[in-house]
Amino acid sequence: MAVHWFPGHMHKALKEIKEILNQVDVLIEVLDARIPYSSENPEIAKLRGDKPCIKILNKSDLADPAITEQWQAHLEHDAGVKTFTTSIDNKAKTKEIIQLVRKACPGKDASVKNINAMIIGIPNIGKSSIINVLAERTIAKVGNEPAVTKNQQRINLGSGIVLVDTPGVLWPKLENPNTGYRLAALAAVKDTAMEYDDVGFFTADFLIKQYPELLKERFKLDDIPNTEIEFLELAAAKRGALMAGGRVDLYKICKTLIDELRSGKLGRISLETPDMLIGEKQAMAEAAQKKQDDKARRKQKFKDGSLTPDKKDRKEKRTEKRMATSERMKGRK
Repeated sequence: MAVHWFPGHMHKALKEIKEILNQVDVLIEVLDARIPYSSENPEIAKLRGDKPCIKILNKSDLADPAITEQWQAHLEHDAGVKTFTTSIDNKAKTKEIIQLVRKACPGKDASVKNINAMIIGIPNIGKSSIINVLAERTIAKVGNEPAVTKNQQRINLGSGIVLVDTPGVLWPKLENPNTGYRLAALAAVKDTAMEYDDVGFFTADFLIKQYPELLKERFKLDDIPNTEIEFLELAAAKRGALMAGGRVDLYKICKTLIDELRSGKLGRISLETPDMLIGEKQAMAEAAQKKQDDKARRKQKFKDGSLTPDKKDRKEKRTEKRMATSERMKGRK
């Protein structure tokens, strides 16, 4: 799914992040525990270098706990990365982030200099709520839709830690086509930038394969069908998402499914696993190679097709003549 939503202030924010990153001692990257890969900005990974990074798996109370553990082990394979799980409602645990920042910068923590920490994350990831907990006052505006924070700001947390807050930033091109669906399903992009039907079908297809028991319980179904359209039809009948003549209101049932996924009413669900991403990356690499090969074949076909039969014949004769001349020269030597 292509996400056509990259507001101008995001371009500005990404530029500002690049400009001040060398002044930062530690990065705090807030991820959605349900989609750690899809909510991780690849532009930041390119810029970070060897700078310490604390990856906060937020909303972990909504994610599948077993899969969250897999993601923590996977992410901590990268040098300098430490993971931490929390949720918006768990203020006591969220405050432990301050101690993680100190441990990440032991040299500065022991000196009189401030530790400069930059907190980053995609839109609607819960970053503002975390900031307010760490600051113990309302600093950042909190909203239930993306792109609430528009400008960068510095926040003195006290005890020698200064936090640089940045607007939620997406990136211009999503290489993995499934990333767009996952971001849309969990409200990282505005609902006006997506088609509920498309995202609903993607979500239903994933859930009937990975979490059929949760769907059976939530929608009070005896069995889960094999296809997403069959499931949505049954779910629509159970929820009264029908139009005149008994036709399924796809928009309404898809919206219901997505809303209940976002709120956690379906249960604790993760939309991606480390192993799943390995397969998707391999498929992406194969698709890219096929595209490159097809382009090379088209170019060659164009070159071959640009020669008329008469020109081809003359070209072949010239080639044969050069080869014959080369053989004669070798004979003389």
